[in-house]
Amino acid sequence: MAEAAPQHLALPSGLLELCVLLGAPRDSLRGPEQVAQKRGVPNPSALDPEVLSVFVPPFVSKEDGQTAGTSCGTLGRTKRRSFRKKREKPRADPGQGPSGPREADTEDVSVPDGVDLLALPQLCFPGGLCVASEPQEDRVHFLVLTDVCGNRTYAAVAQYYRPLHDEHCFYSGKPRRESLLSAGAAGCFVPFAVCVISRFPYYNALRDCLSCLLTHLKLCKDFEVDNHIKDFAAKVSLIPSPPPGPLHLIFNLKPLQIVFPSRADPESPVIDLDLHLPLLCFRPEKVLQVLASLLTEQRLVFFSASWALLTLVAECFLAYLHPLRWQHTLVPILSGQMLDFLMAPTAFLMGCHLSHLEEVSKEADGLVLINIDSGSVTCSGSDVPDIPLLAAQTFIQRVQSLQLHHDLDLAQRGASTDVNEGRARRWAWQQRLNRQIQQLTLQLLVGIFREVKNHLNYEHRVFNSDEFLKTRAPGDQRFYKQVLDTYMFHSFLKARLSRRRDAFAQMELSAQPEEDRMNGMLLSPRRPAVEKTASHKPSPGRAARRRMVVSMPNLQDIAGPELPPRNASLRKVEAEDCSCSSAAPDVSPKPTYTFKIPEVHFPRVRQCVQAYYADCVALLSKAMSCVAPDNSVLLARYLYLRGLVRLAQGQLLDALLDFQSLYKTDLSVFPADLVRSVVQALPGPERVQAERTPELRRLISQVLDKPGEAPKADDRVKHFELPSRHLPLGDFVQRVQESGIVKDAGLIGRLFEALTVGQQKLIDPETFRDFYACWKETEAQAQEVSLPAAVAEHLDKNECVYKLSGSVKTSRGVGKIAMTQKRLFLLTEGRPGYVEIATFRNIEEVRSTTAAFLLLRIPTLKIRSAARKDVFEANLKAECDLWHLMVKEMWAGKALADDHKDPQYVQQALMHALLMDAVVGALQTPGAIYAASKLSYFDKMRSEMPAAVPKTTAETLKHKINPSAGETFPQAVDVLLYTPGHLDPAERAGDARPKLWCALQAGRVMVFDASSWSLHQHCVRVGSSTLNCMAMVAQGQVWVGSEDSVIYIISVHSMSCHKQLTEHRASVTGFVVQDGPDASSQVYSCSVDGAVLAWDVSTLQVTRRLQLPGSGLSSIQLHADCLWCCTGNSIMAVNSCVRQELRIDETFQEKSTTFVAFQLLPEQEQLWAACAGYDDIYVWGLRDLARPPGRVHLPDCAQVTCMIRVKRQVWVGGTGLSPGKPRGKIYVVDAERKTVEKELVAHADTVRALCSAEDRYVLSGSGPEEGKIAIWTVE
Repeated sequence: MAEAAPQHLALPSGLLELCVLLGAPRDSLRGPEQVAQKRGVPNPSALDPEVLSVFVPPFVSKEDGQTAGTSCGTLGRTKRRSFRKKREKPRADPGQGPSGPREADTEDVSVPDGVDLLALPQLCFPGGLCVASEPQEDRVHFLVLTDVCGNRTYAAVAQYYRPLHDEHCFYSGKPRRESLLSAGAAGCFVPFAVCVISRFPYYNALRDCLSCLLTHLKLCKDFEVDNHIKDFAAKVSLIPSPPPGPLHLIFNLKPLQIVFPSRADPESPVIDLDLHLPLLCFRPEKVLQVLASLLTEQRLVFFSASWALLTLVAECFLAYLHPLRWQHTLVPILSGQMLDFLMAPTAFLMGCHLSHLEEVSKEADGLVLINIDSGSVTCSGSDVPDIPLLAAQTFIQRVQSLQLHHDLDLAQRGASTDVNEGRARRWAWQQRLNRQIQQLTLQLLVGIFREVKNHLNYEHRVFNSDEFLKTRAPGDQRFYKQVLDTYMFHSFLKARLSRRRDAFAQMELSAQPEEDRMNGMLLSPRRPAVEKTASHKPSPGRAARRRMVVSMPNLQDIAGPELPPRNASLRKVEAEDCSCSSAAPDVSPKPTYTFKIPEVHFPRVRQCVQAYYADCVALLSKAMSCVAPDNSVLLARYLYLRGLVRLAQGQLLDALLDFQSLYKTDLSVFPADLVRSVVQALPGPERVQAERTPELRRLISQVLDKPGEAPKADDRVKHFELPSRHLPLGDFVQRVQESGIVKDAGLIGRLFEALTVGQQKLIDPETFRDFYACWKETEAQAQEVSLPAAVAEHLDKNECVYKLSGSVKTSRGVGKIAMTQKRLFLLTEGRPGYVEIATFRNIEEVRSTTAAFLLLRIPTLKIRSAARKDVFEANLKAECDLWHLMVKEMWAGKALADDHKDPQYVQQALMHALLMDAVVGALQTPGAIYAASKLSYFDKMRSEMPAAVPKTTAETLKHKINPSAGETFPQAVDVLLYTPGHLDPAERAGDARPKLWCALQAGRVMVFDASSWSLHQHCVRVGSSTLNCMAMVAQGQVWVGSEDSVIYIISVHSMSCHKQLTEHRASVTGFVVQDGPDASSQVYSCSVDGAVLAWDVSTLQVTRRLQLPGSGLSSIQLHADCLWCCTGNSIMAVNSCVRQELRIDETFQEKSTTFVAFQLLPEQEQLWAACAGYDDIYVWGLRDLARPPGRVHLPDCAQVTCMIRVKRQVWVGGTGLSPGKPRGKIYVVDAERKTVEKELVAHADTVRALCSAEDRYVLSGSGPEEGKIAIWTVE
């Protein structure tokens, strides 16, 4: 038999922390008062309940298997660990209980933290303990216990009655063969309570467990009660807590099979209650009123005649708030002696019996009184604002469409002849309804807080609360002002600024319209789009028109992305999104599984417990053998449970192996702290054995190298404030970034130059304040622009009016000149009309001149367009010079965008123009125009460097995207991977689209939808090191090799990384996915230390290992059952041994060099390679590597960094001179003729990465000076 776990190793808590038996003291039952109560004396006083017995795990001692229990006599040593009031009674002597000397055979036990046994009797009998004259129904209620640190434990309490006329009196489990009461008192029924306390809120499951216990307690003798409760507590304590995920546990506690549901994910709470209870008790409007009270952190008091409903309804409301969390006092049940708690001045949520409602409403002020029984909500002197209107209306409509009554579901089903079958049906129905309600409440929270992200600065962790409030509708202002000051919202901000991918973030992303995802790619000033401001409503079928393609698009059909709209108010956002989604969400259930825990017949006998553990391991192993290879999520849950059981058995090494396997199945459930404790507790011989096992040696190094208490990152939330001192450039950059105006440090540097022209290079507080006020004033004016439908129909739906002039006289009428990101037009006066001036693409000339009027010369702007013969003239007067600068900058930006196929130029030019406007408004000096001209960046660039993009480059280049958009600096594109789309009915539509994966610095992977080039996933974190390689593997996996020697596996479906392969010992540098009939069944990976590993994709096990001589292994390719491996000094073909080797020192003897890239061309049986310091590509024949290589010269090439084969071409990326300056260049070489067909001036920095998209396009990524991705067509 295996040894038990070491005593100093703290195993994780099971489902039971503590079991307590409570009732009336023996002496009080003998008093005449109770006899009088039996005889009908009215209004008898309640008895004083106390703890009779306490049962604490473990129930099997190492020596003889005796149970751990105690009578109430041992409670004198119990320390208070709660905020609850201490009972006013003398402290019991350690050797003597309240009722006399302590029994000699009782044991002292350690009561878990957070459980106050002195206050527990009042909570278990909140209405008092009264002897009844007639049998009473069993009753259950629930408690939430909180310690001084805010940690919560949960309890289920079952009250039941026993008659006193038995010959065996019930007290402390001891037989007493005497009658306690006189014959006149015979037939009295005395209440007792069994309280089960757990770290987890398993309300329904613990209620069912207690119901099973009561069936046994009612049939047993009084002296047998303790043993029954001990057996019950011992059984429940052996049930492990299920890990987060799809696996639920089932335990057979006769006569019921009880389900212990798991959490949906590590961030979610356990939901084991009926979430529709508040919807049965309250109208939707009242539910919203309660939620508003919680969100604004009021002092809430629930009232009900049912003690059970107090806790259940309160917990339902708190579940509605997830992922927001109530952080204040939570006491859902107060006994009559605890009512003074309601005088607390801080926010709280408490519950009282309905009989106290009138008393509380008279005595207390500033409370929100919630009557569960009548469904009413009363604000007693408190000021509770309403939930924002549109979000509230949508919530009400969706609630009304829910099916809340199980009887309606039963109407179509046959009667169940088995109690457990009927319970299983009811549980499945409840789970579906709970999912719908959780989605519904989550959509409510997203509707309320969706625009918070628009006012966050992630780099400096700043929230601009003032600007956020200005965007709220007037009727919603009071609600948001109160919410923004709460602890709950502050924690919510911390999670947003940390980019936590919780339920809110996932719902927000899934509800985001396609065009709004462009927000992550564009440098967009905040302005409402025409679609939002036009009087006509957008088509409700817009979402249905989203492109659902499964391959690369024809890029010539994709227009440059437009600026995403920013909505003027929450109401406008919701009006569109909610108009066609008022029905309850149709939540497609994720597959769930159950594992039936084996029975244990004698839970206090050591041998039986060990047999139970052995049965658990056997059943889990059997279940694992039946799991489909691609269902790693379920396999991880089985491994986790088996690891826990093996820990309880004392099999520490086997447990560590199970936990280590979680790296390959699902790392989200890896118990890092527990594993660290196990490793530290390993005895010497086992530690030596573990160090000899490769898997455990790596696991030990990982958990011990990462200290448990690592220094926490600064997670403070700062609020934006205007400066109070002079700002040098560095501080100015940070302050502008915090303001949310712009993030790009280079652009802010140009703004700094504009604001300090002719001055000391410091920005004084007044100048910054004036600039900020002008910017916000212009933004507010644009928010107020409302274009009539007749005007809006001439514009694209995503066009925004960014600048509106005063009323001026023009050659085409009187009106206001409006500037969007695409055009200039005249908004005529009188009856508003639209007159086209010019699109920026068609402008041919822009001049600032003067026109004679009487004796005056009026400044005039002249614009000549290719679309019209006549020149547009506008008498802009004082605004003329500013408009001249702005229009020329936009014209230059559009020209550069067209030349470079990069819409970012338009966005940056637009930002320059708007900053010019703010600078002129802030300075108000004669030199303001000159200062603003410092921002004419693209206009100057075009005039100073008029050279056009080379013709070949312009014809081949199709599009550019910027994965660093929204960042303070560009970031190098280290790796690119294209994954084709595929139609899978089990997938979401978005998952079926082709994707572009882009690896940036510090382990960040950006994912783009390759059908529209919109941002699909902002960032998937895979470690924090540089990423070297990526590969698409079957079963929806993307493998990423990192400098930290780990292979990270990203799930394409969940866009998360929960698997790691840790067998490499050095930086992972390359992958090869094996092609053939069993495609992707095997993957090869290599690391810089010369190790090559072959992986079975289905099991993620290493099937073969190769160790090459030397180091510097940078890439591998597969050809003719041989691996071709490139190290710095050689390229070798490897099977079981080195078959061929091309050594660099044999070919290049004139100067030292290394191989930097190579490519195999199987059709030509050739090997192409590039060497450091050479401007040639060298070509060897695979049949004879000893023959001198051929050469392909790369004109003006300074460096080669990467190489790929596309059709019959080889694309070579690196650095070249054009014209005379280092630029990122791509050479397209004809593989047959070995000639350079094209030289593409690709980027402003070195080409770092190349990848092919279905042999139709090639994508290139550049270094940190530019950080963009170019898309090229393949001929």
